[in-house]
Amino acid sequence: MTSSNPEPDTVQRGGGQFTPTHWSVVLAAAGQADTIQARDALEKLCRNYWLPIYVFVRRQGHGAHDAQDLTQEFFARLLERNFLAGVQREKGRFRSFLLASVKHFLANEWDKANAQKRGGGQVPISIDADLAENSFEMEAVDTMTADRIFERRWALALLDLVLRRLREEYTRDGKEKQFNELKATLTEGSRTVAYAEIARRLKTSEGAIKVAVHRLRQRYRELLRAEIADTVANAGEIDDEIRNLFAALAN
Repeated sequence: MTSSNPEPDTVQRGGGQFTPTHWSVVLAAAGQADTIQARDALEKLCRNYWLPIYVFVRRQGHGAHDAQDLTQEFFARLLERNFLAGVQREKGRFRSFLLASVKHFLANEWDKANAQKRGGGQVPISIDADLAENSFEMEAVDTMTADRIFERRWALALLDLVLRRLREEYTRDGKEKQFNELKATLTEGSRTVAYAEIARRLKTSEGAIKVAVHRLRQRYRELLRAEIADTVANAGEIDDEIRNLFAALAN
């Protein structure tokens, strides 16, 4: 999944230039006047990656209710008018920035968070309580540190986003049934998938299924790189971030 093919309208355009993505837009705006574009980009990233923060907060010993409140308060503060001041002190990837920021928040802002109604009545990030707790329970292993759990949940959140985008594309093209049949081929267990059986169910040939699987995997790789590009500062970090992603899942 480390294809070097550029993704259209996302990572590279003519001349190999890195097209501005969510995190690169935020970094570019750091130290300058607050911009609507940068705020929108940061908010989209936060909405996509709230779950790893919630699980991290839970692993730090906070109960479910407190973790929900603290997660929402954290993002409320991150999205305040002066959020770019915090970005100035951080470099590199959104993943690293987010983890460093929540550690700072929990270590230094706990008293403030308790002294007032958390979030000031704002709910910048909608939290699915059942999803949050189910995700935490899946990771509640004594041998895993909060940092490792954050990295793992980050990787899973990113892959889930990629899979959803892929499903949306196939559904839009009227190929949802094909996607549901072929999605298993994206995993390591795909070697056990019986192409002939899929072909029978889809009323096509085994050769056609092999071509469809190749296209599915190729598009998956493209979307994976595009999604990761939204969380790094430049194209040179994409392959390393992919390695980090799969290393987190292997732990």
